[in-house]
Amino acid sequence: MFQIHPLQAEHFSGLNGLSDAELSERGVQVHISDGGFPCRVSLEDVTAGERVFLLNFAHQPGNSPYRSRHAIFVKEGAEEAHPDQGDIPASITSRLLSVRAFNEAHEIVDAEIIEGTEVQDLIAKFFENTAVDYIHLHYARRGCFAARVVRPEPKA
Repeated sequence: MFQIHPLQAEHFSGLNGLSDAELSERGVQVHISDGGFPCRVSLEDVTAGERVFLLNFAHQPGNSPYRSRHAIFVKEGAEEAHPDQGDIPASITSRLLSVRAFNEAHEIVDAEIIEGTEVQDLIAKFFENTAVDYIHLHYARRGCFAARVVRPEPKA
């Protein structure tokens, strides 16, 4: 089993309500969704006509050569998704993915490019390796971070 985690809404709440000029000063672009902008907080494709922030985000802050940051989309006013264990949102399954398995030292121990519809089996396969601590899902075509995948916490 596994658990998908979005980016936390609190990281982006300070952007809500800022003018386009204020956002631009922070390096944030504003776009109007055409229905194909995947929000990293809500884990949904943003409805056409809604405002979306495009910004740079450190999705892999671990102290290793794999430390990384890249562009992501976040819907203005996004509410954080909380998928059930084993559930994969449609914004992820509908795209080609780069799936990267990391160890505790934040080093890649396995990786694959796969259609999102097939990612559930690949996650299970990667977690069979006890060296895998967590997995990052990226949208393969543009390389953008999508979500983090972890083993669920054991129930007490």
